[in-house]
Parts: sequence; structure tokens; C-alpha cells
Amino acid sequence: MNKTDFLLRLKLERGIGYVKMLQIASQLDSEKVEAAQLKQLDLPEKLIESSLQAFYNEKYEKIIDRIRKQCSVISFFDDLYPNKLRQIYQPPLILFARGNTNLLKRPIATIVGARQATNYSQVVIDELMPNLIKKYVIASGLARGVDGMAHGSALHHGGKTVAVVGNGINHFYPAQNQFLQQEIVEKGLLISEYLPDTPPKPFRFPERNRILAGLSDLVIVTEAREQSGSLITANMALHENRDVYAVPGPITCDLSKGPNRLIEVGAIPIVDFKLEEPFQNIE
Repeated sequence: MNKTDFLLRLKLERGIGYVKMLQIASQLDSEKVEAAQLKQLDLPEKLIESSLQAFYNEKYEKIIDRIRKQCSVISFFDDLYPNKLRQIYQPPLILFARGNTNLLKRPIATIVGARQATNYSQVVIDELMPNLIKKYVIASGLARGVDGMAHGSALHHGGKTVAVVGNGINHFYPAQNQFLQQEIVEKGLLISEYLPDTPPKPFRFPERNRILAGLSDLVIVTEAREQSGSLITANMALHENRDVYAVPGPITCDLSKGPNRLIEVGAIPIVDFKLEEPFQNIE
């Protein structure tokens, strides 16, 4: 079988998490995976046994067939897998996608911020958007607040958008964004590293943030508290040498403390709506 189908089997196998999957995947040196090859891997005996169990499990064939009917499956080894994402720490080994997967090959600007964002974020995003969509696909996490503002504004202005969710793509979370999620599938792209029926859990959203940072050429933070998931995304992006922009705000406002702190440590303050510098870096 091919590598992608085998990775799917590993994903379905109980007791094999990300680290063990990575250990196995890093030793797959041919496009075709065979049982004899698995037996020769330089891995603990129990992990080899689990790999063989996943390889031979007949029940997985029907499950994988159902998954492929629901969405596209993109593995780390596929040409469609984004090169920028390959470079990050702990890249997702499999992505489940619904929509226009070709958007993954285009430059991406990620916009993140507070779930309790004010109209200030909406105004800034709407002013930035006409210029941004000339060069970038807009990515965000489909959460309440800034994420929804970013996706909605991109679609409203005729741009393309990618939503990276912290649950399986068969779930609508938050429920209030159900119609927005459906529109993104029709006009953009919805992706997740989780099996399609995986429910949302709090720990999955920080995991999702590394994908948002990894996909991006630049990250924009509008409003965020000093301890927030948005700052996690921004700091990951800085670590991966992406351009990070932040919208400055009053020092008396809690939702401006995050962006102001990012500016203090090196993020580029947004002082107009042109963002000419990153545009000049794109050929």
C-alpha cells in the first residue's frame, strides 16, 4: 500500500500517537509500504507489532474508504503538502481537507486575535482586506471573534480563505459559525489534522495553532490579551521566521496588551493599511 494509506491506518490504530507515528514515518524510505519492510524497521519490538497490526487490519479498509468519500487526505509525503508546513517543529503527518486544496500552494496570511474582540478588530480587518487578498489567501482558526471576522471579511471582499480547525471537519465548532464553515468549504478550504469525527477539546486548539503559524507567510494579530492562544500562534510564527504584524492599541485596554507586547519584542506595528514590506518579498 502507499504511504498515505498506511499513515491513515496508523492514525486509526489505538496506542499510536503523534510521536510513535513520526518514529515510524521517518523510516519509510520507499513510496510503497510492505510488511517485510516494517519488520526490518529500527524500532522497539512492540511498535513494530503495532505497525504490522495496523497494516493487516481489514476493518480499516472500509473506514478509510468512508473517510476518502468525506474529504481529501493529504499526507506529509504528498506533493500537495505545503512546503512551509514541512519545516515546522512537529508538522502534522496527515491533513484532512474539504474544499479547494490548491489554496495550500498559494501565499498565506494568517489573522488571529481575541474571541471577545471589539469592533476595532472588525474595522481594521475590513480596511486591510482589499490589499491583503491581492497577494494572499487568508487563514484563521474559525473561532469566535477575530477568526470569524477574518474569514467573513475575506469572503465578503472576494478573497479566498483557509480555516484550520481544532476538531474533525465533520463537526461545527463553535455552532454559531456553522454557516460560515459551510461557505468556507464551498469557496475556500477547511483543514484539520484530526480524523473527521473527532470532537473539539480544549487541548486541540493550541495544537492547531502550530499549523496556522506553519502555513503562513505572515501573521497579523489584532486584539488579544497578554496570555492567549493568539500570542502562542504569533510566537510560533516568529520562531519559524515568519513576518508577524500587530495592531497597536491603548495601553489601558486588556485586548491591546497582547499586540503591544508583541511589538515590544519585535513584531511590526500596523500603522496603515498597506503592509507593503511583505508584499515586496513575494515574487
